[in-house]
Amino acid sequence: MVGVYRIHEAGGPEKMCWEQEDLGTPAPGMAEVRHTAIGLNYIDTYHRSGLYKLPLPSRLGVEGAGVVAAIGDGVDGIAVGDRVAYSGGLGAYAEAIHMPASRLVKLPDGISEEVAAASLLKGLTAAYLLTRTFPVQAGHNVLVHAAAGGTGLILCQWAHHLGAKVIGTAGSEDKAAIARENGADHTILYRDEDVAEQVRALTDGKGVNVVYDGVGKDTFEASLDSLAPLGMFVSFGNASGNAPSVAPHDLQNRGSLFFTRPSLAHYSASTEDLRALADRFFEVIGNGAVKIHINQRYPLAELVQAHRDLEARKTTGSTIIIP
Repeated sequence: MVGVYRIHEAGGPEKMCWEQEDLGTPAPGMAEVRHTAIGLNYIDTYHRSGLYKLPLPSRLGVEGAGVVAAIGDGVDGIAVGDRVAYSGGLGAYAEAIHMPASRLVKLPDGISEEVAAASLLKGLTAAYLLTRTFPVQAGHNVLVHAAAGGTGLILCQWAHHLGAKVIGTAGSEDKAAIARENGADHTILYRDEDVAEQVRALTDGKGVNVVYDGVGKDTFEASLDSLAPLGMFVSFGNASGNAPSVAPHDLQNRGSLFFTRPSLAHYSASTEDLRALADRFFEVIGNGAVKIHINQRYPLAELVQAHRDLEARKTTGSTIIIP
């Protein structure tokens, strides 16, 4: 038996229930991962609250790392004792999980299980956003909202490494300072300053080539107004609520803009794509271009409080849950 968190109805953090479950033996193609660290991500709150509908009851948590304890028939490339991590599916808030072996990535030497659990989802997200959705190049102007958050810090560091001029938004001077220490060339306090106006001032009136927006409703207009002609608005999250609709002619009138709402699930649908993104992410960690800041650790027993702190925006960088 292993301990797992499950919800029987959508709602607040208190809806998460600690229960016991018999995992049994792994089915063909599956592997059992005994967790040593578990990731905490904003998407977990969408699943829990019902913003993203799940069949109920449901387990929660999409990211973890640990050691392979058992494998089912037909598993190739993954063996008992391997250190692995994953991002996707549901059920990470548990002592152990059965995962398709094809969705596991092996951890190279030098990448700890805590770092992997703290950053794989965010790192894979940054990898596809920066290298595939809009391939950032030297000389580009880039705007990153929530620059002091887990994904934001990775985006800022990686985009800076690629040679871009990085502008980050933050809600306080403390968070702005964190963003500047991690690749943001300039920061804007979105509660006190007009974001688009400041972006124009920082880019000699040109605007940015791409906006990476994981906030949603609250930053929607500022994102559109910050773009240069032919720029791309990449909306990849809803921390403040769903972004409103945008009319095609509005994109034309603002400068033939591009708008996309991408998903990691689509960019990592195949095992090959998943592991290629992971390799790119592990490479920038390995060469020091990206540093993962684990700023919060919670015991698994304090998961409810971890969710409360995350939604109250009391966290910075990455957070992990320790079984």
